[in-house]
Formats: sequence, C-alpha cells, structure tokens
Amino acid sequence: MTTGGMQEGGARVLKRAVVAIAVFGLLLWALFWWMPESLYPWVKAVHVIAVIAWMAGMLYLPRLFVYHADAEKGSVQSETFKVMERRLLRGIINPAMTVTWALGLWMAWTGFGFQGGWLHGKIALVVAMSAVHGYLSGAVRRFAADRNEKSARHWRIVNEVPTLLMIVIVILVVVKPF
Repeated sequence: MTTGGMQEGGARVLKRAVVAIAVFGLLLWALFWWMPESLYPWVKAVHVIAVIAWMAGMLYLPRLFVYHADAEKGSVQSETFKVMERRLLRGIINPAMTVTWALGLWMAWTGFGFQGGWLHGKIALVVAMSAVHGYLSGAVRRFAADRNEKSARHWRIVNEVPTLLMIVIVILVVVKPF
C-alpha cells in the first residue's frame, strides 16, 4: 500500500469514528428528550464503553512502541508501525478519551455534585491518565518523524503505567473507600 493509500485509509477510519460518536451523541440526546429519567444509566453505559476503548488503546500503543523502537528507521516494518500508531491514536484513543471525559464530568456533576473524596481521587488519577495520553501522543509524533530516542525497555515500563492507574481508578469507583 502506498503512503497516500495509507493516509486515505486513516482518514476513513477517523471519519467512521467521528460518525459513530455523533450517532451515540444523537441517540443520547433523543433519549434525554424522550425519557430524561432514563438518561443517567445510558450515559453511564456509554462512559464505560468509552473507558474500555480508551484503556485498550492506552495499553496497546506502548506495546507497539516496544516493537517500533527495535525496527530499523525507514524500513517497511517501521512505516507500518507509524500507520498503526497514528490510526490507533486518532481513530480510537483520542475519541474515546474525549467521550470518557465529557460523560464522566456530566455524571460527576449530575450524580454526585462533584462531592466525595473517592471522586476527587478518581478525577486526579484520570488527569494523570490524560497526561500519559499526552506523552504517548507526543511519542507517536516523534516516531512518525523518526526521532524516537527511547529504548524498547523504556516503552515496556511505560506500558505498565496506564494499568496501574486503571487499577486504582477502578478500586476508587467500586469500593469508594473515602
């Protein structure tokens, strides 16, 4: 596949992701107007789906970096990794994070009035997860420009950070220890 063909494929994936998010948004809006008392559980369900998609991407992207760091710059393998990383970030991770934040903040306000120590802890950890997201986004740009200077070992360690954050976030949400 040519570089132009890969870019066209990426644009199609991005377009599909945007359309899917818009359809979910319209469905939620219609549900709100039709049955506003039923909106919260639906928003919560879509929030959980978005979190799962975001975490899947956050766990997979550093793993791609592990292999990409060992690939020779300019090789077919390196170019393939660049396409995979860009599509994963733009087509899944970024939209999923956006939906996660939007719906999560709405639920924090509507359901809890931003009250509760567990909620404040969760929000702080989600901010940390978003910082990791930003770090990985920068890495995608550096890999795309063949400017990665981190080793595969570095990316193996970074791969564990979203996992640890996710574990603590889930414990805070389910147990609500404070």
